[in-house]
This record gives sequence, structure tokens and C-alpha cells, in this order.
Amino acid sequence: MSPTVIILACLGFFLDQSVWAHVGGQDKPFCSAWPSAVVPQGGHVTLRCHCRRGFNIFTLYKKDGVPVPELYNRIFWNSFLISPVTPAHAGTYRCRGFHPHSPTEWSAPSNPLVIMVTGLYEKPSLTARPGPTVRAGENVTLSCSSQSSFDIYHLSREGEAHELRLPAVPSINGTFQADFPLGPATHGETYRCFGSFHGSPYEWSDPSDPLPVSVTGNPSSSWPSPTEPSFKTGIARHLHAVIRYSVAIILFTILPFFLLHRWCSKKKMLL
Repeated sequence: MSPTVIILACLGFFLDQSVWAHVGGQDKPFCSAWPSAVVPQGGHVTLRCHCRRGFNIFTLYKKDGVPVPELYNRIFWNSFLISPVTPAHAGTYRCRGFHPHSPTEWSAPSNPLVIMVTGLYEKPSLTARPGPTVRAGENVTLSCSSQSSFDIYHLSREGEAHELRLPAVPSINGTFQADFPLGPATHGETYRCFGSFHGSPYEWSDPSDPLPVSVTGNPSSSWPSPTEPSFKTGIARHLHAVIRYSVAIILFTILPFFLLHRWCSKKKMLL
């Protein structure tokens, strides 16, 4: 294979990656829920979509679970109210934006937004070991349990959007339990837990009674988040993108000179 073909192939690959990064990046709306993505049955939630590229009209669609008829053939400006919320509304949503004067120009699909509906089953109980009041630096474990045979328990901290989840296991006292090790205590917080089943993972029980955990001593550190990308991971991804675009620019700059040099060489040989 000639060097010209190799360079053109490489250039095409990097430019293709750049195009797809653009489609999935700037044109991608952001979908969010207000006041929360965890909604009690009978309550209300507003789904919001916005996009930096100027798309201000959106369609909303549900990816899994029971279809939502009120979404069929509907367009909306930035926000869509669901009220009252029922178990059918639990699931994953995405939105897409388009321009009213250019209906064929659509944005990429938004990030997935998961709506959890609570209040479908009896509430579990939540306890702390060694107790609800601990010294700073002392290890704390929160135990969520119920007589119901839940498959998964979800632990949430007051004021936090994300939750921790663990599978439920049978205990010796006949309950189904999950133990959440939070590590060394740093500061006081209030926690709740929910139960759910594998067949309907977005339909949760009533929340447990709130459990305040008090800490005596000097606070530091933060809520454990094993699924959250680390700072180093973000740097690595950014560095990868910079390298990719740099190589594309270099190839695009060198290629014309390389082709011109080959053309001149061939012309000298013919002369």
C-alpha cells in the first residue's frame, strides 16, 4: 500500500472521529428532572431539556417499561410536566431538539434520564452500626432490611441526587437485608433507603424513616461514590481527545506538501 493511501486513510479516520464527537457533544441536549428524579406516586415532576446549539423545541420519548401515551406526537418548549405520576411513568427518558423552520435538522439524543417512582411497596427499616452517634473516624455501616423479599436496596443521602445500591440477601432473622459500609465517619447526615425488585427496577417502595447520623469530632472527606468518574479519568479522556485532534491537524497540514513533493519528483523523472 502506498504512503499516500495510508495517510489519506488515517486522515479520514481522525476526521470521522471528530465529526462523531461533534454530533454527540455540542448538539446533544441535557435532560433533567425537577424537583427530583425520585418521585412519589401521585406526585409531579417536570422534565427539562436544553441545548447550547439553540434547539428550543423538543420531543420526549421513553426508552423502556410501559409506554406513556401523553408523549405520543407531542412537542414542547424546554419543559414537560408529568402529573399525577403513576408507576407507568417510571423508566428511562431521552429528548431530542429540532428547529421549527428546519424540521429535518435534529439534535443528537440527550443523556438518559431515569425516573424512579416511590410508594409502591411497604417501607423498609434503616439502622446504623455501631449506632446513630459515632466519633469522627469511626467506621459506620447502614443496614436496610424488610420482611418483603426485595431484590435491591437503594440508599440515599438527604440533598444528594445519586444513590448507592446493593443486592438484598436473606438474614438469619427472616428478613432481607443489605449492609452499606460508609467507611470512617466524617460529618453528620440524614439517610433513607428504598427497596425494589429486578422485574421493575425503577418502581421503589416507600422510603424508610429518615435516619440522622451524628458525628462528634473533626469532619473531612465526602460521600462515597464508587461509580463517579475520577478526576484522573477525566484528564485521561481530555488528553486522548487533544492527541486525536492534534494528529488530525498535523496530517492535514503535512499531506498537501507530501503530495506536492511526489508530484514534483515524478515530473522531474519524466523530464
